[in-house]
Amino acid sequence: MNVVVKEVRNEKELKLFYRFQNRLYRKCKVYVPTLDKDQKLSLTKDPALNYCKRKLWLAYSEDGKVIGRIQGIINPRYNELYSLKRVRFGWFDFINDIEVAKALIEVVEKWGKEEGMNQIHGPLAYNTLGRQGMLIEGYDNIPPVNCLYNYPYYPRFVEQLGFTKECDFVQYEMDATQGSPAKLKRLSAILLKRYSLRELDLREIRKNKFLQEELKEKFFKVYNESFKNVYNFIPFTKEEQKKASDIYFKLLRRKLTCIILDEDNEIAAFGISTPSFSRALIRAKGKLFPIGWLFILLAYIRFHSVDLMLLGSAPKWESKGLSAIFHYKLASYFKKARLKFAISNPQIDTNNAIKVWESYKHKLYMKRRVWIKDI
Repeated sequence: MNVVVKEVRNEKELKLFYRFQNRLYRKCKVYVPTLDKDQKLSLTKDPALNYCKRKLWLAYSEDGKVIGRIQGIINPRYNELYSLKRVRFGWFDFINDIEVAKALIEVVEKWGKEEGMNQIHGPLAYNTLGRQGMLIEGYDNIPPVNCLYNYPYYPRFVEQLGFTKECDFVQYEMDATQGSPAKLKRLSAILLKRYSLRELDLREIRKNKFLQEELKEKFFKVYNESFKNVYNFIPFTKEEQKKASDIYFKLLRRKLTCIILDEDNEIAAFGISTPSFSRALIRAKGKLFPIGWLFILLAYIRFHSVDLMLLGSAPKWESKGLSAIFHYKLASYFKKARLKFAISNPQIDTNNAIKVWESYKHKLYMKRRVWIKDI
C-alpha cells in the first residue's frame, strides 16, 4: 500500500486525528470510546504542552482516506531526570497493515533524530497519569477508562519493526464480594493505633473549599514523592497537579476512597477507586450529547464494579505496611456495597507491590507493554 503521512496543521485535521480511533474501533464490542471533548483538550490544552515538544501526523491512503495516526513527543523533563535522549510515541492507531504502522513510526524516528534523540519508546502520553502501554494480553476484556486498548495486530507489527520490551504493566481483576483477609483487619487496627493514624472522612471537606484545596495540594505533593522511584515516573508540575486534582477529586466517593492521615494531619497513605465508567462510555459512543451524559451519570450512581486508580504511601511511611489499612478498608466497603469486581490500576510487573493481590482471589485481566528501540 502506498501510504502518505502528513503533519496535522489545522483544526479540520486535528478533528480527523482525535476521531480516528473511535472510527477504527467502531465494531469492537470491548473498546471504550473516548469523548471528543476530552481528546481535543488533551491535544490542545494539556499543561504538559507548556514544556513538551510534540508533532501530530495522519496517515492517508492513495484515495485520501485516513488510515492511521501518531503523536511524537519529546519530554525534556523526563530526559533530564533520567539522563536520556528519547522521543516517545503515543496516540498510535492504524489499520491492519504493517506499512501504515511503519510509515508512522518512521516519521517520528526521523523527527526525533533531527531533535538529537537516540531512542524511541512508547506508546506513552506526556506524563505518568496518561494512557500508556500497548495491550498484549486481555483482548476480550473491557479496559478501564484510563487505559489503552488496541487490536492484537499492533504488538506483532511493532515487534517486526525492531522494537523490544522496555517494561510491562499488569492489571488484575478481583472478586469484590470476598472482603478482606482477617489478618489484614488485625494488622490495620494495630497500625492505626501504633502510629496514631486516622482515616479522613470526606464529609469533613465537602463543604469547605479551603480544606478541599489544602487536601489537593497535600495529596499531589505526596503523590510526587511516593512514586518518584517508579520506573519512568515524571513528577507533576503545579499545573499538572491542578489538572489531575480537578479530574479525580470530582469523582471521589466516600465508600470508594481511603485517605490515611498521621497525627500532624499529613497524608500517610491513600487508596482511591472510582466507579467503572467503561460500559457507560461504550453506550455513549464517544458523545456527551444528546444522552451520553445520562449514561455517565447513572454509572456514577449505580455501579457493580470499580477501578482502583491511585494506591500509595508517603515515603516516610512506605516501609510501615500502611497499604494494609487502605486495602482492608476498601475491600470491606466493596463487600458491604455488594460490588462484584475491582480492577487494579496498571502496575509494572517488576514492582513488588503487585504481590498484595495474592491475598485475594484474583486473575490477570490485562497486560500492556511499552516498547523501545535505538534510532
